[in-house]
Amino acid sequence: MIANNKAEEVSDKQLQEFFAESYGIFSGKAIQRAKLKFNSKKARWVANEAWHSQQVGEFDKNGNYILEFDYNQDPELVMDILKHGSDVEVLAPTSLRKRVKDELNKALTNY
Repeated sequence: MIANNKAEEVSDKQLQEFFAESYGIFSGKAIQRAKLKFNSKKARWVANEAWHSQQVGEFDKNGNYILEFDYNQDPELVMDILKHGSDVEVLAPTSLRKRVKDELNKALTNY
């Protein structure tokens, strides 16, 4: 069935505002704040990556890179975290930390 509604034109500004808190393909109002710690081995590379339009990052005194940003849903975020293996640790929130840990434990059963 084809809808009779006409498409609504949306300005670039409206799109930017709508997707500002999105992570990956998941849009919507951010409800969590991710805090990730990348070890000094990966820090300089991750510091140059764009994970999120409103990300905040800094190096700690040990050369680790701490990255923070807000997000809504975590499926794509978990995938991006996992690709860094043992070079990243989820510091917050605990729900994201648990999801990543659960995925790592599931992966271990393959070996």
